[in-house]
Amino acid sequence: MKTAAQRIEFGKSRRRAFSRNAQGELRAKRRKFDALQVLLSSIAGRRNDLLPIKYFRMSHSPFAFFRGSVSIMAADLERLPYSGLFVQLCGDAHVQNMGSFASPAGNLIFDLNDFDETVRGPWEWDLKRMATSLVLAGREAGQKGAVCRTAAEICVGTYCVMMKEFSAQPILQVARHVIQREKNNRPIQAVMAESKRVKPLALLKKYTEIDRRGERRFRHRPPDLWRVTGREAREVLAAVKTYRERLSPEKRHLFNLFRPIDVGFKIVGVGSVGLRDYVVLLEGNGAKDPLFLQLKQEVKSVYAPYLSDARYQHEGRRVAEGQRAIQPQSDPLLGWTEFGGHEYLVRQLNDHKGAINLEMLEGEGLANLAMVAGELLARGHARTGDMCAIHGYCGSGPKIVSAITKFAMAYADQTELDYAEFMAAVKRKKIKLSL
Repeated sequence: MKTAAQRIEFGKSRRRAFSRNAQGELRAKRRKFDALQVLLSSIAGRRNDLLPIKYFRMSHSPFAFFRGSVSIMAADLERLPYSGLFVQLCGDAHVQNMGSFASPAGNLIFDLNDFDETVRGPWEWDLKRMATSLVLAGREAGQKGAVCRTAAEICVGTYCVMMKEFSAQPILQVARHVIQREKNNRPIQAVMAESKRVKPLALLKKYTEIDRRGERRFRHRPPDLWRVTGREAREVLAAVKTYRERLSPEKRHLFNLFRPIDVGFKIVGVGSVGLRDYVVLLEGNGAKDPLFLQLKQEVKSVYAPYLSDARYQHEGRRVAEGQRAIQPQSDPLLGWTEFGGHEYLVRQLNDHKGAINLEMLEGEGLANLAMVAGELLARGHARTGDMCAIHGYCGSGPKIVSAITKFAMAYADQTELDYAEFMAAVKRKKIKLSL
């Protein structure tokens, strides 16, 4: 193993292959693909009958479109040069894929919370997507262009500062790094407050009801939620047994104390719409001890066609292991299963989860969130890549900050153009927004 100094020098050497200034290039006019065709081709494995819901949610704004079109950005990033310094990517790093949830110890933490696209790839791909999302979210929140640009600069600058600090710290200290910026951060405090309300008993009231026989059942509330019965429900419960066998012995013991009550199907998010998403209600020590388990279908990452080591035997396992690698604290019930020819991630549903509200990005909210976003990405990348090499490449910061901010502003503009093309296709009825 090389010394820290040698790893820093290796990072510096990567500048010769791909300069820091070149990180700002988008080369939009050199696109050799049709963005809408890339989007429409990325739906393999999804339920076609649910896609109009996905497209409807994407139609709300350029930022909503950005959330649902990671396949387009993946195609853009692949056609550009990159540093060659690999980490475990979040894959879909944007402001609304950060949120709060309960740690294994039960306390609330704020972190990245969606890893459907996670793979090993160039660190800058995550940072470019997060910086672009800050610009688009800021625009949607009514912020001026200069404020949006500053948010991107803060995100990238924080990333560089933290990577420098991590390169000088003991490795295990880096792996345990706790983010301390939440206390005076208005957007994050709002998320934490929401999380305190999202408890299993509250979800029980929201998602279920008592039927005529006195049994607890999922509500029938299409197109967002409905009950699953018969053979389909039996297949889901059989898949839960497969998942159970893959848990560690101590977690399996606790899970065995719960009994399944009912099965439902739930529509979630924007980018995930169309994927099969089952929820299982289980009961532990009586009716006041519910557990909602989510079985979320996973398909190949949109980055898989572009990265040679992005091929996995089980897509649910890819997501579970990627999440565990990136996060110091993850859902203790995280796992994977399969049935019906599809592969699934298994996790708790909404265990104290809260999401960023764009209305909270007014004033200093956007800048405050940008700082935390940069630190979260830096920690995840330091845990899964070489913090010394990345610091060596980034250097003191100004060049890489300027370049990636330039990219983020340009890519936000490109996203707005792609969104306009998307809406034109909707108007021509090439894309349907209703069931």
